[in-house]
Amino acid sequence: MKVIGTNILIQKINEDVKTESGLLLSSEDASQMRYQKGKVIEPGNEVSQVKAGDVIYYDKSRGYTMLINNDKHTVIQLHDVVVVL
Repeated sequence: MKVIGTNILIQKINEDVKTESGLLLSSEDASQMRYQKGKVIEPGNEVSQVKAGDVIYYDKSRGYTMLINNDKHTVIQLHDVVVVL
């Protein structure tokens, strides 16, 4: 598999989120936030800012989901990445 251009293949990370006040949000509540956490599976050939294995936050309203080898993956554009952890 080869991702081209500024596309990035990611896998969503579902996790519970703890707020500063100690409130624990379920993954369902956290999914209502604008930004989603994901792991970079493969960056496109024109992407140098992130690499495979990086954990990122991205605008979850962008991109599209597809099945690759029976696993759900999301393809986003580089400009949808807001934070690299």
